[in-house]
Amino acid sequence: MYRQINRNFTTENNTPPTTPMISKAKIKLIHSLETKKHRKSEGLFVAEGHKLVGELLDTGHTPRYLCATSEWQQSNPGIHADDTVTDEELRQASLLKTPQMVLALFPTPRYPTPTPQQLTQQLTLALDGIQDPGNLGTICRIADWFGIGHILCSPDTVDILNPKAVQATMGAISRVKVHYLPLAPYLKECHAAEMPVYGTFLDAPNIYQSQLSTNGIIVMGNEGKGISPDIEVLVNKRLYIPNYPSDRPTTDSLNVAVATAITCSEFRRRT
Repeated sequence: MYRQINRNFTTENNTPPTTPMISKAKIKLIHSLETKKHRKSEGLFVAEGHKLVGELLDTGHTPRYLCATSEWQQSNPGIHADDTVTDEELRQASLLKTPQMVLALFPTPRYPTPTPQQLTQQLTLALDGIQDPGNLGTICRIADWFGIGHILCSPDTVDILNPKAVQATMGAISRVKVHYLPLAPYLKECHAAEMPVYGTFLDAPNIYQSQLSTNGIIVMGNEGKGISPDIEVLVNKRLYIPNYPSDRPTTDSLNVAVATAITCSEFRRRT
């Protein structure tokens, strides 16, 4: 059940009123939010589809703008739509190949970056140079599944508010807090706070035979280059996800989102 937005908008028979079609200016604004520059200047990001929009509404996020088909509105009478649109109008506004009945613009989330001392009793992900928005969104979804509330990203990691990343989170962005900061200084502070810093490498001890803690930072590296040298020297717990059987020729590495899922699963399995 989606959280009701506090607006008086329904008619006497509880049917959402028909409003003008979406304007060209609004379509231009939506499409401009494909770029990080405009997302930053407007302070907005795009979310599409009943699952993603519903998750954001349920967790208390109020959209700055929402347009939806009459079918979606009839299924969600407690939600205000600024514009009722046809399938064709939604297609013109949508950033997806296949629009999903509802599109909303939400304000950029704002929250403070936790200090290492605030994270000492939990698992946290750190992403070093992740470039693919689909990978980032999937990792956010994985963090949500395994109860990881914070993701620390290097400045060169792709923007979590990239529309493709947002869609890939499947709503996890409403619960997982993603922070951008220089990782090296932060990880040095983690060392000072006596937090273990884990990282995955091809020349490391088998994760299934390694001692794992219930807290610490798990670093995942760039899709092609892995963990960068300046971050690698700060990893004090190296891990390797083995292939099976070990002597069989195989691909040279795992997709970073897949590797993140395997790693998080093994940590949680031990608790």
